[in-house]
Amino acid sequence: MDSSQKAKIILFREQGKGYRTISKILDIPLSTVKSFCRRSRLKKEKYLSVMYTAEITHCENCGREIRQIAKRRRKRFCCDKCRNLWWNSHLDLVNRKANYTFRCQHCGKEFHVYGDRRRKYCCRECYIQHRFVKSA
Repeated sequence: MDSSQKAKIILFREQGKGYRTISKILDIPLSTVKSFCRRSRLKKEKYLSVMYTAEITHCENCGREIRQIAKRRRKRFCCDKCRNLWWNSHLDLVNRKANYTFRCQHCGKEFHVYGDRRRKYCCRECYIQHRFVKSA
């Protein structure tokens, strides 16, 4: 690969073209284009432009400004840390759909559980008593 091809690869990456498109245009192997771009640190996200909307919202946890990205779902939080903190402090707003009610196989007490529909016992003590302790 000569220096003119290298310059063209850099130009095409700046225009946002992908490896496969560049290899077809310049008629050079895909792996050559990929390795040159990696060695030259020509990363895809550096050249692809993100279209922002005019809408600016604020993080529901910390209040930091969030620029909304066009054609994407509206962001409510600035980062995962803020999202987790907010949801953990607002558990009453979580829509829990996997609530189950069972009767304990050992003591017969009715109990409610979230998420595991295979539960058979209300607590670990009932499990141990029913499974391992032989009654005389």
